[in-house]
Amino acid sequence: MPIQKTIILFFNCLYISGVLQAQAAFNPDDLMTIVKEERAAHACIFISRNHEYTRNYDVKWYRCFWNIDPSLKEISGNVTTLFVPAEPGSDSLVFDLSQELTVDSVEYRSQSVAWQHISDLLCIRFADILPPLVADSITIYYHGVPPDNGSDSFIQDSHNGSPIIWTLSEPYGSSDWWPCKNGLSDKADSLDIYIRTPLGNKSASNGILVSVSQNSTHSLYHWKHRYPIATYLVCLAVTNYTVYEEKVSFGSDTLKVINFIYPEDSASVSAQTSKIIPMVQLFDSLFGIYPFQQEKYGHAQFGWGGGMEHQTMTFITSFGFELMAHELAHQWFGNKVTCGSWTDVWLNEGFGTYLSGLCYEHLLPEYWQRFREVRVKSIISKPGGSVYCNDTTDINRIFDGRLSYSKGAMILHQLRWIMGDSIFFSALYNYLHDFRLAYGFARTDDLKSQLESSFGQDLTEYFDAWFKGEGYPSYQINWSQAGDTISFTISQTQSHSSVSFFTLPLQLMFKNAERDTLIRVSNTFSGQLFTLNIPFNVDSVIFDPYCQIISGNNTISSVKEHLNHSGLRIYPNPARDRLTFSFTGSPPKDRRTIYIYDQSGQLKDMMFLVQGQSEINLSTMGYTSGLYFYVLSHENIQTSGKFSINH
Repeated sequence: MPIQKTIILFFNCLYISGVLQAQAAFNPDDLMTIVKEERAAHACIFISRNHEYTRNYDVKWYRCFWNIDPSLKEISGNVTTLFVPAEPGSDSLVFDLSQELTVDSVEYRSQSVAWQHISDLLCIRFADILPPLVADSITIYYHGVPPDNGSDSFIQDSHNGSPIIWTLSEPYGSSDWWPCKNGLSDKADSLDIYIRTPLGNKSASNGILVSVSQNSTHSLYHWKHRYPIATYLVCLAVTNYTVYEEKVSFGSDTLKVINFIYPEDSASVSAQTSKIIPMVQLFDSLFGIYPFQQEKYGHAQFGWGGGMEHQTMTFITSFGFELMAHELAHQWFGNKVTCGSWTDVWLNEGFGTYLSGLCYEHLLPEYWQRFREVRVKSIISKPGGSVYCNDTTDINRIFDGRLSYSKGAMILHQLRWIMGDSIFFSALYNYLHDFRLAYGFARTDDLKSQLESSFGQDLTEYFDAWFKGEGYPSYQINWSQAGDTISFTISQTQSHSSVSFFTLPLQLMFKNAERDTLIRVSNTFSGQLFTLNIPFNVDSVIFDPYCQIISGNNTISSVKEHLNHSGLRIYPNPARDRLTFSFTGSPPKDRRTIYIYDQSGQLKDMMFLVQGQSEINLSTMGYTSGLYFYVLSHENIQTSGKFSINH
C-alpha cells in the first residue's frame, strides 16, 4: 500500500481544496439523480438469453469499422473478431446481434461462409471443424437502424441544432448496434475502432487516438485500445465536439485527460473539468495507478442524464463533483475489475458510490459525514432489500439506488470501520491487483476472500447478514451512572427476519456541556451489558455520532438509578457456592427480574422475584471464579451492581 503517496497527496489536497470549495458543494440528491438517470439510460427491454451458445470461443481482439453520420440514425460497416476456439469439435460460432440489423456477408479466410440470423443471434457455420486453441478470425459486414426497443443503446439526437450519435450499452445493449459476444464472461484483449464520419465531426471512443485522415467529404478516426475490455464498455460518440486536454501529474509521470465538449458549452465546462485532477491523484494513492495509464482518461458530453463509465472515456451530461468522481471510480472498480454477474452489480455501483464519498472525505471533508448520513437515510427508508441482486431481468432492481448504490457503499464503509483503514485499503489494493481478477471479472466471494486474507478473520457472518441478508438493525440503549461508573445495555431488533442479529462494533459518546468521551464496544448479542469508568457527570449519550454503521430508529434511555435506595443487599460477597439477593423492609409489590452478566457482558442467568417475595438465592456452582455484574429491573427502574465469586 503506497503510504508515502497518501501523505504527499494529503498536502496536495489541502492546497487545491480552496479551488474545489468554490466549485462544488454536497447535494444530498446528487446520488439519487445519478441513479435515476443511469437507470433510465440503461432501461433496456430484457431478453432472457442463455449465453452457452457463445461459450465455445474466447475473443482476443475486435477491429470495428463503422460509418457514422450523426444526422442519420443508422450504422454500417464491418467487425473483425480474432478468436480462439475453446472446445474441440466446434464447427460454428454464435454472435449476439439484433435482428433489426441486416447482415450483408460473413467472410472467413477471404471466403464467404454460411450464416443464419435468428432471434438476435447470428450463427456462423464452417465447412470444417475448427482446431481448438488456435487463433483465427472472421469478419461480419452489416448495416441498418439499431432498434427502438427501449434500450436507448444507440441514440441519434441534437444539441444546439447540431446532430449527435452516441452509444450506451450497459447492461445488455451492445448487440443492438454491433455483432459481439455479450455478457460478463469474456473480455476482448484489445480493440481497434475506425469511425468514418462527415467532415466537421469528431469522434470519441476507447483508448488512444492513433490517427485522423481526411478526404474531401469525410474524416476517418482510428482509436486503439490495448487493455482487456468488457463488451458493454465499448463506445462511440460523434458530433461537432470542441476538444481540449488536461494533465494529471504522478511524480515524474502524467496522465492525459481529453475532454470532448459541445462547442456551445466549452467556455463554461472548461472551468469545471479540472476537478478531475485531484480525484485521479486520490484514487492513485489509495488503489494504485490509473488502470489505463498508457492511454488516457476522457469525458465526452452526451445528451442523456447522468454518466456512463466507458473504459477510458466517460460519457457525461454535466460536470458536478459527485458525478465526475463516481464515473472516474469505475475505471478501477467496474472496468479494471468488472462484476462477473449483474447479481454482483454492487461491485461496480457500490464502489463507485463509496469512492465518490472518499472524494468528499479527502477533498471536501466538511461534507463527508453528511454524505454517509444521506446514504443511511435512503437505506432505512424501507425495511427489506438485499445488496445481492436477485432479479437481473429487472432494470430497476439492478440499478436500485437504495441497495446497489447506497447500501453497497455503506457495507464497504462498515468493513472499513471493522477492519481499520490500513487493513481495509490494503485489502482493496490487493483485490484490484490480484492477477486472477485484474482486468478480468470478479464475484463477491473474490472480494470477501481478499478482505479475509488481509484481516485475518472469517467474514462469512458479515456477508451473510449484509450482502445476502436484508434490512438493518435498530438499537435500544439503556444507561445509568453511579459515581464514576457508567452501566449500559445494548439491545437490538432487526427490520427484516432474514437476519437474526447484526454483529458490529458500536461507538457511543458520553458527554455533558464541558466534557465528552468516545468509546467503542463490540456488540455480539442483544441485551449485552457494558460498564466503564467515566470521571464526570454524564447528562447525555449519543449513539454512532459519526455515522459509521447502517442503523435506524434507535432509542437511548437514561435509566433511573436507585442503587442506594432500593433496599437490596447481596451476600456473601465474594460468594463461594451461593449468593443471596435480599430486600430489607417490606417485600416488593411487583415482579422484578435479576440479570447476571460476566465480565464480557455475556448474559449468564436470569431470576424472577414474584410479588411479595423478599429474597432469592443463586447457586454459583456452575460459575467460574471472577467478577460478575447484576441488573435488577422493573418498569423503567434498574439497580445495577457487581459481585465476585471465589470458589
